[in-house]
Amino acid sequence: MTDRVIIAGGGIAGFAMALTLHQIGVPCLVVEQVETIRPMGVGINLQPNAIRELHDLGFSEADLDDIGVPAREWALVGMNGQEIYAEPRGTYAGYHWPQYAAHRGKFQMMLYHRFRERAGDENIRLGSKVTGYEITPDGLVTAVIETPDGTIRETARLLIGADGIHSAIRAQMHPDQAPIHWGGAMLWRGTSLAKPVRTGSSFIGLGTHEHRMVIYPISAPDPDTGLALINWIAEVTYDDVDTADRSGWFTRVEIEDFIHHFEDWTYDWLDVPALIRGADAAYENPMIDRDPVPTWVDGPVALMGDAAHPMYPTGSNGASQAIIDARVIGAAFLEHGVGPAALAAYDEQLCQPISEVVLRNRGAGPFGLLNMVNDRCGGVFENIDEVIPATERAEFMARYKSAAGFARDTLNAAAPTIVSGARVSAL
Repeated sequence: MTDRVIIAGGGIAGFAMALTLHQIGVPCLVVEQVETIRPMGVGINLQPNAIRELHDLGFSEADLDDIGVPAREWALVGMNGQEIYAEPRGTYAGYHWPQYAAHRGKFQMMLYHRFRERAGDENIRLGSKVTGYEITPDGLVTAVIETPDGTIRETARLLIGADGIHSAIRAQMHPDQAPIHWGGAMLWRGTSLAKPVRTGSSFIGLGTHEHRMVIYPISAPDPDTGLALINWIAEVTYDDVDTADRSGWFTRVEIEDFIHHFEDWTYDWLDVPALIRGADAAYENPMIDRDPVPTWVDGPVALMGDAAHPMYPTGSNGASQAIIDARVIGAAFLEHGVGPAALAAYDEQLCQPISEVVLRNRGAGPFGLLNMVNDRCGGVFENIDEVIPATERAEFMARYKSAAGFARDTLNAAAPTIVSGARVSAL
């Protein structure tokens, strides 16, 4: 089937792409290396720009409530537990769409099941991995696929690399790319049942950029107990950066291996050690990304999601950007046809600005305010306005939201990325 598009990777990016292609009438095949897709992972945030696109893909508020909870507030707190900055989020901030804090695995499963319902199991191939590609003389692309029965080759109109930070497609497209970048930050992640704090649905960054907690609920409170599933991230940045052994994900560790960094983080509104110890399991992750590359496209082949722009999670926009990638590619197909010209238009629109976001996140992203406070007063203060004036704090956050593509007024006024009912005219 040379008219279809092959998507390498069945994560959030891959299934957002597949659902978009199905919506506009482009046949596709998702190739995923795991034999069974399971709801792995912990918390992510879906920004209003991504929620807009999910609504346009047919996902309702009820669907989203099944996998997360609307965020009410984003707040930064100093080492002494005092507020540095807080702002409403989603519809509470005047967006036309909410922001959701969600369970990553449940979200991926929702996308996976919806694509199965709409397109059928025959368009998903599990237990197989795209390891490379060959561009044919007539401008098509042959995907090299490892299967349980050996290596096969399948020719398609286009190949979309949604195969993550360790992308084989990116490695072939950019054989001289720099190794995975680790800046020294180690994350420990988990979820605990606890009572939500502040607004009841607040995203909280506590500490400094180099020594902090990130805390937010990813479920509504139980009506009987008041307990919600709280996602937490404990982070420490080390001075001795060794990139060798810092490329893995979700290594299970004992809580006692790292909790000593946070044992004295107790406040009248939050007991951090108790929150961490309430988790059934904890997972260690290096905070890694890759240096930006000059293009995400090689003729009939394109990168998207973490394969294109793996970024530090400081901006809470990695999953959202993967969804935006899919929708921009879909819109380009509608305008330019399902071919290399559309991929080139996508590359022109997003590669450079999102590469800048990758570097901005490496520099602490919106958490840069924590560093500013730490630099100016050591993180302890009585009146934050005497440390960083309110106007300076607001301007800092506005610059980040604009760069990341979810400035409120711009987003609210924007036309749909893909108009309802739009279909490609021909393949």
